[in-house]
Amino acid sequence: MNIENIKALAEILSAHGLSLLEITEGGISIRMRKETSPQQTQEQPAAAVLPASLDADITAIAAGQSLDFNHLIEVKSPLIGVFYSAPSPDSETFVSIGSKIKKGDVLCIIETMKLMNEITAEHDGEIVDICIRNGDIAEFGQVLFKMYPR
Repeated sequence: MNIENIKALAEILSAHGLSLLEITEGGISIRMRKETSPQQTQEQPAAAVLPASLDADITAIAAGQSLDFNHLIEVKSPLIGVFYSAPSPDSETFVSIGSKIKKGDVLCIIETMKLMNEITAEHDGEIVDICIRNGDIAEFGQVLFKMYPR
């Protein structure tokens, strides 16, 4: 497990208002706990609504099962070029961590020799990691995204 995976887990913890996240991958176990103050607890709604996929993952952890990062699908660059995460600089990104995608959805654009090539999803799933930054050069075969199959 690398630092980027750990950062992604911390983002999931914060984004979904969780107070505890425990993950086991191979022989490595990570447990993250977010302490809340009494003020934060009072301001939060009584029942938090979680996305179905995250709720299922939390249920699996509570049941003693671990999330298996070995079954992630890697979306690799089919060509060399400049990676763009959005159709234009002032537009929203095509996908972000946690985005649910369907086969055929546009994930990004790679510009090669002034041609804009849309990279589309080959599987249904959920984005769990974005492995390249907007404007970076993507190499042939470089991992651009990691996703859970759904």
